[in-house]
Amino acid sequence: MTKRIKVDELPVFDATSYLDSEQAIAAYLTDILQANDAGLLSAALGDIARARGMTDIAKAAGITREALYKALRPGSAPRFDTVNRVCAALGVRLVAQPLHPV
Repeated sequence: MTKRIKVDELPVFDATSYLDSEQAIAAYLTDILQANDAGLLSAALGDIARARGMTDIAKAAGITREALYKALRPGSAPRFDTVNRVCAALGVRLVAQPLHPV
């Protein structure tokens, strides 16, 4: 007989340990952007900032650490300027691709 595991007993997944290179960060953000969800994007940027060090990213982005936490909490809707500055601080940039390549 197998033991049943309750969903609320499962550990919370933390992506930060997998975000150890700019390539991994870019791939993670690309997948997140495909979901077309601003709240999910801010949470993902928060994961990446935590992986890289929130204080260092805030300093490089030119915003306070507290403002960075607030902007990147799950479900928030940060301004594009904030997202752009955080991406630059993380060493990545958002790019546009055609939806229907020819």
